[in-house]
Amino acid sequence: MSEENLDKKGRATPKRKDAEAKRVVNSLAPATNKAERAKQKEMVRQQRLSARAAYMRGEESAMPARDRGPARRFVRDLVDGRRSVGEYFLPLLLLVLLVSRISALQAIAVLLMYFIMLTAIVDWFVLKRKVKQEVAAKFPEASTKGLAMYAWSRSTQLRRLRAPKPMVSPSKKGK
Repeated sequence: MSEENLDKKGRATPKRKDAEAKRVVNSLAPATNKAERAKQKEMVRQQRLSARAAYMRGEESAMPARDRGPARRFVRDLVDGRRSVGEYFLPLLLLVLLVSRISALQAIAVLLMYFIMLTAIVDWFVLKRKVKQEVAAKFPEASTKGLAMYAWSRSTQLRRLRAPKPMVSPSKKGK
């Protein structure tokens, strides 16, 4: 080996072809051809699907900060374990809207709309009080700040569309 091929460390400088072959490509680097791009897209899609499935199952590690913690899980179970007017609010208002198109029933539709809204507000106050009392009893060190609003927002969603999915079924009144 001649002196001119040695680098500062005393070994031979690798040929460009050898150095490029050794280089590790970062998995986040953009793909260079269509097949690699398609493979990366599929990999990202699978990761998103698995993360979404974990979130819907209620895994703590897959949840955003607003849904994390034992108090939030307790509130979700509390809300999912009861029926509320809020979850039927939008379908009932749609029904009222359809009924109000009939001129003979417009006054009844308006009264029905106000009744539904009043009932939903009363139900929210009952839920708010229940959430604060039960969380304070079960988790005395946890803050109840924001839990009533969290419970209300969950209770106004249709049960089928709630995320993460409900883990408890609604109980019967007689139990």
